[in-house]
Amino acid sequence: MVIKVFLASSSGSTAIKKKQQDVVGFLEALKVDYAPLDIACNEENRMWMRQNVPEEKKPSNGIPLPPQIFNEEGYCGDYETFFDAKEDNMVYAFLGLPPPPGSKEAEQADKALIVENGTHAEETNAEESLDESIEVPVEARNGNAHGEEEQEAEEEEGEGDEEEVAEGETAEEEVTEGDEAPADEEEEEEAVEETDEVTEDTAQAEEEEEQVAACKNWHVSSVCVPVHWKPTDSKTLPVT
Repeated sequence: MVIKVFLASSSGSTAIKKKQQDVVGFLEALKVDYAPLDIACNEENRMWMRQNVPEEKKPSNGIPLPPQIFNEEGYCGDYETFFDAKEDNMVYAFLGLPPPPGSKEAEQADKALIVENGTHAEETNAEESLDESIEVPVEARNGNAHGEEEQEAEEEEGEGDEEEVAEGETAEEEVTEGDEAPADEEEEEEAVEETDEVTEDTAQAEEEEEQVAACKNWHVSSVCVPVHWKPTDSKTLPVT
């Protein structure tokens, strides 16, 4: 990977020249290979730099000023971002390069990796301990089998209760029918007795009516002769 630094060799701005020297001198101190590209004498370099600087990194007038730093085709930043990375010992990260072993940036990267891994390990252990401390319900350990067994037992109990209720209702109906049967027999006996009484009364009334009719036939004025009397002599019959 080649680091490209776009510079203006004939710039009239002292500030721009100072910034360019700061960037180039620091890269040489770190022994980072780079390619200086002059935009003052090469129009193609200037146009390429302007086209590849992101819009959000361009100034308000839309024309980026040198120095601008690229890693191959990827944009790294301008002088301000380079300066911030230098202050934070993150120049290699800014350039997109791996830090050399033994450098401060490499040491910081190792410490950050250790802290990150240690924190991750601690979080993992804490989660495992939390999972172990949480009591898992019996149903969760045994699956849904235990729950299904309880449900089946409840259904069987419900069916047993329904059968008992049905048997109780049947027994009540039998008792009711048993109570009603004697009552019906008593009513029939009373009806038979009343019928017999009516029959006797009717027979007695008919007998009395026959006696009255016999008296009229005999033309008796004050005394009626019983129906069962039979004259022995026709002479003794009263004469009207």
